[in-house]
Amino acid sequence: MLSEPRSGRLAAWGNALLAGFVSPDDAVLAIVGEDTVHRVEGLPGETGPVGLTLALGRLRALGVAGLRVALPAPGHPLGLSGPPDFNARALDAEEAVVCHGAALGLVPEVYEAGPAGDVHVEVVWHCLPVREAPPADVPSLGEAERELAEALREATEVLSRLDVAGSGPVAEAAVEAYRARAERGREILAPGYPPRAVRVLELAQRVGLLISVAYENGHGGAVSASEMAARAEALRPVERTARRAQVAAYNAFVEERERGGH
Repeated sequence: MLSEPRSGRLAAWGNALLAGFVSPDDAVLAIVGEDTVHRVEGLPGETGPVGLTLALGRLRALGVAGLRVALPAPGHPLGLSGPPDFNARALDAEEAVVCHGAALGLVPEVYEAGPAGDVHVEVVWHCLPVREAPPADVPSLGEAERELAEALREATEVLSRLDVAGSGPVAEAAVEAYRARAERGREILAPGYPPRAVRVLELAQRVGLLISVAYENGHGGAVSASEMAARAEALRPVERTARRAQVAAYNAFVEERERGGH
C-alpha cells in the first residue's frame, strides 16, 4: 500500500525531463523501473502505441509544461478533474497522470506474462482528454505535512488499541524492506523537486507502511469480523491522509513552477 505508483514515477521523472534536469534516456529508465516496457496509446497525431521517449517529446510539443498525479479511491476522486470517462478509468486503475498545459491525461494498463519468478510486465498508458480544472482534494505541502504528523500518531494509537501485532518477524521484515528500498533509491522523487516534497513523500510512505503491516501482519488481537471492520474503519482516514500527501508531494513540482518557484 502506498508504494511508489507508476503514475508517480511518470510524473516525477517526466517533470524533471520537461524542466531540463535529466536526459530523455535517464527519465525513461527511471519511469520504466523494473517493468519490461512502457508505451503510450491514443496520443494526438499518432495512430498506434509509441515509446515513452517519443510520447514525452510529443506531450511537450502539445504544450504540456508539467505532470500531476491522481490517486483516486472509491468515493474519493483525489487529483481528478473530470470528465466522468477519464475519472472512471483512473478509478479502475487507482492512479493516473494529468497533464498541465494541455487537456490530456494518462491512465496505465498493466499486462503481466511469464512464469513465476520471471514475470514480464508491460504497461500501456492510455492518453485521454481531461477537463482543465483544479484537481480534487489535493492539499498544499504544508497542509499535507501537518496532517501526516497527526495521522502517524493516530495510526500508531489505533494499532495499539486494536492489539495489532506491530512487532515480530513479519513486521520487522516489512520495515527492513522499506528502509532498504529507501536507501537504495534516495531519489524517491526526481531532480528539481523541493526538499519538503521529498520529506512529505517519505513520511506518507512510512504511514502507508504502518497501514500495510496492520492489514497484512496477521489478525493480531482483532479476531472477530466486527473487530476487523473496526480496524478498517479506524485506518481508512489515515490511509486517505497518506494518499493526499503522496499526491501533494508528486504535484509540488508543478505547483512551484506555477508560483514562479523555478
